[in-house]
Amino acid sequence: MPVRNLDAIIKAYDVRGTYPDQMDEDLAHDVGAAFVRVLGIAARDGGPGAVVVGHDMRPSGPALVASFAEGVREQGCDVVLIGLASTDGLYFASGHLSLPGAMFTASHNPAQYNGIKLCKVGAAPVGQDSGLRDIRALIEQGIPAYDGPLGEVREQDLLADYAAYMRELVDVSGIRPLRVVVDAGNGMGGFTVPAVLGDEAALPALPIEVIPMYFELDGTFPHHEANPIDPENLRDLQARVRDTGADVGLAFDGDADRCFVVDERAEIVSPSTLTALIAARELAKHPGSPIIHNLITSKAVPEVIVENGGTPVRTRVGHSFIKQTMADTGAVFGGEHSGHFYFRDFWRADSGMLAALHTIAALGETPEGTTLSSLLAPYDRYVASGEINTEVDDQHAVTEAIRAEFVERGVSDIEDFDGMTVTGDTWWFNVRPSNTEPLLRLNVEAASEEQMTVLRDEVLDMMRAGA
Repeated sequence: MPVRNLDAIIKAYDVRGTYPDQMDEDLAHDVGAAFVRVLGIAARDGGPGAVVVGHDMRPSGPALVASFAEGVREQGCDVVLIGLASTDGLYFASGHLSLPGAMFTASHNPAQYNGIKLCKVGAAPVGQDSGLRDIRALIEQGIPAYDGPLGEVREQDLLADYAAYMRELVDVSGIRPLRVVVDAGNGMGGFTVPAVLGDEAALPALPIEVIPMYFELDGTFPHHEANPIDPENLRDLQARVRDTGADVGLAFDGDADRCFVVDERAEIVSPSTLTALIAARELAKHPGSPIIHNLITSKAVPEVIVENGGTPVRTRVGHSFIKQTMADTGAVFGGEHSGHFYFRDFWRADSGMLAALHTIAALGETPEGTTLSSLLAPYDRYVASGEINTEVDDQHAVTEAIRAEFVERGVSDIEDFDGMTVTGDTWWFNVRPSNTEPLLRLNVEAASEEQMTVLRDEVLDMMRAGA
C-alpha cells in the first residue's frame, strides 16, 4: 500500500481530497472497514448491522462507493445502496432507516475532488472527536481482518420518501402561485428539486412555476462552480430572476445541503436574514423554544429570536458544534452564516431543501403582490462584510496586535470564543483562525454601510501588516 498523507485528506468533519492522487479506491475501502470497526456497526458488536451509502454526481463516485462497500462487507456488515442522493437525502436515509451512513461528495469543491461525509444512526455527525480520529488511527495501524461471512448488499430507492418527508415538515399546500428560478449548478439540486417541488410521484402539485437552471447532473460543473457562497456563482441566477420577473431565486451547492436565496430584485439574501425568518416561523410552531445561531451570524438573529419568544443560544462555527448544542438544549432550529440550516425534526441535520421550502412557504402565505424583499425587510437590520480571508504567518500574533489596538481605543467588550470578537455600540467584528490553513477569517457588521466599510478596512490593514 502507498504511504498516504492522511493529514491532507481526513479533515475536521469529513474525508476529502483530489481524485485519484489523494482520495482513491484503496482509501475508500479502508475508511469503510475502519468505520465499521471503530463505531461498532456490525451486528456482532451490537450495532445495527448495516451502513446506508449514497453518492453525488461526481464521475468518481460509483467506483469509490463500490470500494467502500467492499470494505464494509469484509467486516461482516451489510450495505444499503441508495444511489444518487443529496447529502440531506443521505441524512434522511440514515434517520429513516436508523442506520449509520456514508455520503460520497466533495460538496462545493471543484470537479477533481471527492470525499466522504460519515454519520452515525439518525444522522448524528462523525467528526474528529466522534470517530474520525480513531478511523484514521486504525487505517494507519492496519485494520484487522474479519474471518466471518461477508456482508450483503441491497439497493433501495428513497427519493420519493425523502420528497414526501420534506413536504411534511414544511407545509406548502396552501401557498399562492409563485415563479421560482432554481440554479442547481449541475449538482444534486437537479435531482431533488423536481421530486420535491415538481408534480412527480404521488405528491400534490404545487402552484409553483419552477424555472430550472443547470439541472443536468454533471460533476465537471461546466457552467460555474456549485459554490453559492461565492457571489460570482450567483450571477447567472440573478440575471435569470431579472429576465423572468421571478418572485424568488434559489441556488444549491453541489451536494444540495446548502441553499442561498436571491429576492425579486435579484439581490442576494444574507443567510443571517434567512436564519431570522426561519427562526420566527419555527417559533410560531414551537413557542418558547431555543434557537441556535453561530457567533458570526448577524446581531439581528438573536434579536428576532427574543422578539418571537424564543431563547437564542450562541455556538461556535461548524456543524458538529451546532448539532451537539441542539441535542444538549433541545433547540428546534439552528442557522449558520455559511448557508447551513439545521432542523430538530430532521434529526438535527442540515438541509438546503428545507430552507428553500421555508422561503417559498413564507412568501406563498403572504397576500398577492407581496415581494420577498418586503417580507424580509424586518429581519435585515445591519450591514455585514461577509467573510474575508487573509493569509498570515502568525495567526496569534496578528490577533493580539488587533486586540491591543482596540484596547488602546478604549474598547472593553472583547471576547475569546472561536477566535476574538470585538464589540462596540453599533458594530462588532470577529477574527477567527483557520484550523487547516495559515489564514485569519474576518467578519464585520455595523449599523451602516459607511461604518462597516471603515471598520472592515481598518482591521484588514492590521491583518495585512502582520502577514
